[in-house]
Amino acid sequence: MAPSRGPEALPRRLHTTLTGHKGPINAARYAKGAAKYILTGGQDRTVKLWNANLGTEVKTFAAHGYEVLSITVSHDNAQFASSGGDRSVFVWDVATAVTTRRLPGHLGKIHVVEFNQDASVLASGSFDSTVRLWDLRAQTRQAIQVLEEARDAVQTLHVGSSYITTGSLDGHVRTYDLRKGELRSDYIGFPVTSVVPTQDNQTMLVTTLDSHIRLMDMSTGKLLNDFTAHVNTEYRCRACFGHGEASVICGDEKGVVWAWDLLDAKPLEPNPPPKVHNKVITWTEHHPVEKGEMFTASADGTVKIWRQTEE
Repeated sequence: MAPSRGPEALPRRLHTTLTGHKGPINAARYAKGAAKYILTGGQDRTVKLWNANLGTEVKTFAAHGYEVLSITVSHDNAQFASSGGDRSVFVWDVATAVTTRRLPGHLGKIHVVEFNQDASVLASGSFDSTVRLWDLRAQTRQAIQVLEEARDAVQTLHVGSSYITTGSLDGHVRTYDLRKGELRSDYIGFPVTSVVPTQDNQTMLVTTLDSHIRLMDMSTGKLLNDFTAHVNTEYRCRACFGHGEASVICGDEKGVVWAWDLLDAKPLEPNPPPKVHNKVITWTEHHPVEKGEMFTASADGTVKIWRQTEE
């Protein structure tokens, strides 16, 4: 193997700013594949679809009666699901901008929704401390399974091919092995707000409200690395991997975007980084295939799209 040159430089040149939400943006997701479209969900109860290249709004999806807290996009970009204060999961058809399903059952606001790989199953995690699994091919509106092990609000989850990982304010990351019917619980000790696995499902980034992001082994729960310097004690600030999973990126409560080398956990240049939002950065996501693009979404009501500085 050729020696690695280390992580790519973080995209730091502001390409465009998306303004259209009234109030904080709580969640944002890239479309799958090479297309440059972004879905955003806000306190203003809407989901908006944007063209990231042009910086223009394509569509507004309005059906929520309360704030939108989570979005998940299907593998073919034909549908997405959203959730929030409504206590129901909304499944949307992108082309027509209408909801094709509403899935009631939770007793509190729904912090997170996530499709499985082929969008046949949807998982939702709630303030009511449960995770519900929904079979989208069935006619029934009942959950096919309810996971009730969490002792506080479920803030984050990931659906893998044979497992589900959840993070709760009770300080635990729980991994359910669906094939073996086993549960492993890793106690982090601080409220867990975001869990993002690597593509090979070997390790995961765990963001907690003690201003730490931990890289953990998914099969053993062993701590592999710890990333600090950012400020994150009150809000859900989603961390993500940079291009090629060689770096870790996270926006913080001061409006600053941090990046670290995955291997030695040292902050990348510039250190300290500049402030780029006026309020907490709630969501950071790197483009799924493009190495030079990412976005940050903030409680200041804007999404900023960043690209690499041209040579």
